[in-house]
Amino acid sequence: MVDFRRHLVLASLPVNFARRLHQIFAAVARAGLDAVIPPTCLSCDSIVAPPGGLCAGCWGSFAWIERPYCARCGTPFDAELSLPSAELLCAACLAGRSPLSRVRSVLRYDAASRALLLGFKHADRTHAAPFYGRWLARAGADALAGADMLVPVPLHWTRLVWRRFNQSALLANSLAHACGVPCIPDLLIRQRRTPIQGSLGRSQRRRNVRRAFLVRPRFAKRVRGARIVLVDDVLTTGATLEECARALRRAGAAEVRGLTLARVVLPGEAG
Repeated sequence: MVDFRRHLVLASLPVNFARRLHQIFAAVARAGLDAVIPPTCLSCDSIVAPPGGLCAGCWGSFAWIERPYCARCGTPFDAELSLPSAELLCAACLAGRSPLSRVRSVLRYDAASRALLLGFKHADRTHAAPFYGRWLARAGADALAGADMLVPVPLHWTRLVWRRFNQSALLANSLAHACGVPCIPDLLIRQRRTPIQGSLGRSQRRRNVRRAFLVRPRFAKRVRGARIVLVDDVLTTGATLEECARALRRAGAAEVRGLTLARVVLPGEAG
């Protein structure tokens, strides 16, 4: 009853004042919760402030992807470069053509980030999704510029039932809140159950996901001419993201970009 009355009061106030009052209520509630259950580091569970952050030790242990990196695929360059990184392409992008016009990632996938991602994906640490959404918004600012929608990489329905949630959809929804670009979580269908990619090589991964994705018919008109950002948790070879991008391009998307929380950087891949 108290909560109902509070909403009646907020509804009768000017929009800006009501929004500010709601923020105050939220801050007080959060402070009360923090006093009972102190916020902890997303990685090691030590107490931190503010909520949702990393402790200093964990922050320094992660390999954050920053410039210089390939302007197209986002592969980081290890060497110091004299040319502006916005103009540089890696050898793979110079040699080939991808359905993705741009890809960005937050972290290198290594021992530190692996523990974070496995906890999110398999240990139900889904409370971290809003904070990962903010990381994605910062790291992918240029990929998000001018985008019409966010689309997560889908799971096959049988795997979704077993896992109970799609981690890529959680990331995409959190990113939508952080950056303001709308998310359509069910736009793509994984029309056949593919074997897990983990033990497969690059060419096997591409064959494994070939024609595995389809645009849901009711979204066909929204896809045509749209600039779409695909969201996933980890980029390994790029086979899954690229196959999703091909499905969107076949449906008429004007441009498809990619954004992931982490990416594998193989020895010798970075410039």
